[in-house]
Amino acid sequence: MTAVTGNHQATVRIKDLLLRAYIGIKDEEINNQQDVLINVRLTYDAADAINQNDIRAALNYRTITKQIISHVDGNRFTLLERLTHEVLSIVMEHEAVSWATVEIDKPHALRYAESVSVCLEAHRATSNPV
Repeated sequence: MTAVTGNHQATVRIKDLLLRAYIGIKDEEINNQQDVLINVRLTYDAADAINQNDIRAALNYRTITKQIISHVDGNRFTLLERLTHEVLSIVMEHEAVSWATVEIDKPHALRYAESVSVCLEAHRATSNPV
């Protein structure tokens, strides 16, 4: 097998995670759960996972997904911006994650529109040795 050198930044995508939550400010939104569609994209250094071929050396994206589900499913949020921020915070709690973006869609939130979404991004600050 040919050796590959260089950057081992892996991109992980969690696509179309469909959950239900109470989200909004109108009585109808406060009293009825609505679908939210969550997409996460993150990067991490996968060199150890690649070299060791061992799950313990990889980022456990199943754990991240379970944490998102636990936090969102059936819970109450006023603003889509706040929900997006909270999901991004869950992703960034994992030290291995160097960068992430979260986009959450609220289907049929506006008349004539398929959905409304909010997207937020974060990156881990790198330390600069002096």
